[in-house]
Parts: sequence; structure tokens; C-alpha cells
Amino acid sequence: MNHPEFPLTKDLIYLNHAAVAPWPQRTSEAVKAFAEQNSHYGSHFYLDWLKKESLIRHQLKTLLNAPSTDDIALVKNTSEAISFVAYGLPWADGDNIVSSDEEFPSNRIPWESLKNQGVELRQAKLSSSPTPEEALFALVDTSTRLITISSIQFASGTRLDLEKIGQFCKDNDILFCIDAIQSLGAVEFDVQAYHADFVMADGHKWMFGPEGLGVFYTNPKSRDKLKLTQYGWHMMANINNYENKPWDIHPTAQRFECGSPNMLGIHAWSASLSLLLEIGMEQIESKIQENTRYLMDKINKNPELVLISDSVSKLQSGIILFKHSTIDNNKLYKHLQDNGVVCALRGEGIRFSPHFYHSKQELDQAMTIINLA
Repeated sequence: MNHPEFPLTKDLIYLNHAAVAPWPQRTSEAVKAFAEQNSHYGSHFYLDWLKKESLIRHQLKTLLNAPSTDDIALVKNTSEAISFVAYGLPWADGDNIVSSDEEFPSNRIPWESLKNQGVELRQAKLSSSPTPEEALFALVDTSTRLITISSIQFASGTRLDLEKIGQFCKDNDILFCIDAIQSLGAVEFDVQAYHADFVMADGHKWMFGPEGLGVFYTNPKSRDKLKLTQYGWHMMANINNYENKPWDIHPTAQRFECGSPNMLGIHAWSASLSLLLEIGMEQIESKIQENTRYLMDKINKNPELVLISDSVSKLQSGIILFKHSTIDNNKLYKHLQDNGVVCALRGEGIRFSPHFYHSKQELDQAMTIINLA
């Protein structure tokens, strides 16, 4: 039975929130209202739009547990924010960056592109040590400047102990950068507890936002280490300085926003965030993990299925990766898609990523469809 905020068509079971999520009903209504206002009034209500821009910064501050909205920048996507860090830090020949070999290209390509500056990207095999964190630490030496990691790996669903990594980075004077796109909206998150220097995420996955708008968190000390790579009117301390007179860089994270804000995206994402904050991330995480454990249990009890995701780790995510013992992944994926189970083909198998609003009945139906393959 569909949740009132997610009136998905009845012939779909949407298990793909780790990719692109459907919008809640309130988000669709917010976009329609914004479009109607534009059609009839243009920018006459721009001051109200600025209030919405201020609101979303407060919403993201709460979701991240950031100390201040001054630490929040609105960016186009994760890749842009990671590039701000990669090309904002002053590197020296011989520096290295430690990451994993499971990263999505967003958290790999910007760092690999620094090779021409003499910077080495070291990619740990997370399964090579007793814990993923130890695999990262094993590659660290005196030339390591930064550890960059996805809080939850996009294919396997492996969830990292961010407090442990953050404390290690703090103790060893190493910068800590987190790609949080698979965490925000799915699990509770705390930039302060993680001693995070930089955190970034698009809004279109677990946070139910539109594509093309994301969040970039920087703590003040680390923010001042980054030289700017983009310039424009919106990153000035006085954004009303239209006469091109002497200007200063904005003292807050707004310095990373070089031009006009994505007002349509802001209205949409703010509506989606209001749902998450209204329910509460503690309850949402609990429900997502309940659904995850339920699916893992069903997979483990099916002799024809092989669970690839780690079901015993104390840190669980909303991602389940599995495969069939006799049916090719591509064939099973097509069967699921053709029968209305929206999922993803990732890594070594099929990825399910349910959210809080799924019923056990829907999950059972998805498993029944697998059995009909």
C-alpha cells in the first residue's frame, strides 16, 4: 500500500533510492506552486524566495548537525564540491591521498586528475584488513594529506565508521573529506562527531531532492585552506555590490556559490527535506534498516540467492547487493525491471535500496517476482 507522500503508480515497487529517488507529493506540489507563481508574477516575490533559500540552509544544518548555516554551501552536485577541495588545496609534489577501490567516479576522478601535480591517489581494498577503516589506515604515511571516503559505498553498501576515521585524521593532522550521498536522508549524520573537514552530497537520492542541487559543508578552519576556483557576484561579501566596486570574498561557505541560486531546485529540495525532518532521522534510519534486514533475511533463506552485502556488520546501510546462483545478473535485472521492480545493476549483482515508506507487502512482492525469473 502506497504511503500518502509517495503515490507511485501501483505497478511499480521502487527499490532504487541509492540512484535517483521519486519526489514526495509535497515536493511535486511545491514545484507546481513555484511554477505558477513565476507564470503570473515573475520575480515579484523574490524576497520570499530568499527566505526559502535561508530555510534550506537551516534544514541542511540540522541534517548534518553542522555548527552553523555559515558552514553550508549550495552546489550543483557532489563532483563540483569534491573538485572545490581537490583544486582548492595547495598540493606539493609527493603528497598522497588515501581512499578506497570501491568509490563512485565522483570521489575518484577529481583526485586522479591531480597526478600531473605529483599527487598520488592510494586506493585501499576495504576487505584486505579486519575492518575497512584499518585498510585505509594501512596506506597512510607522513606524506598523506587527506583521507577521502564515501560514508556508504554505492555498490556494496559497506558503511564506514566515520567517527573512527575522523579521530584518526585528527590525531594525525590529516584532512577528512566525506562523500555522504548514500548517507544523508538514510542514516543519522554528524559532521562534528566525525571531525569532518569537508562533506558533500547531491540531494536526489535518499533526500528525495531534484538533480542539480547539493550541499557542501566545510568547517571554518578547513574552509580557509581552500583557494577559490570559481568567481561571480554571489560569492562576494556584499552581493548587492552591483557597481563593480572593490569587493571581498564572502566570509561564509557562500564563497563557493559563484552565481545565481537554483531557486526552483531550492523550493523542491526544501519541501523534501521538510518531510525527513518532520519524521526525524532516527525513526527514518530505524525503518530503513528494518526493511534492509527484512530483505537480507529473505535473500539468505532463498537457496537460489547469494547475499553479497555484509549482513553482520554493526554498521548497516540501506543498500542490499545480491545475485542469483544460476541466473545471469543482466537477465535477472531485466526481469525485475520488466516486472516493475525498480532497482540497479551494480558491482557484482543486483542492488536494492528501500526507503522508510516501503511496506513488508511490497518487499515480499519484489522477492516473489525474483522467484518467477
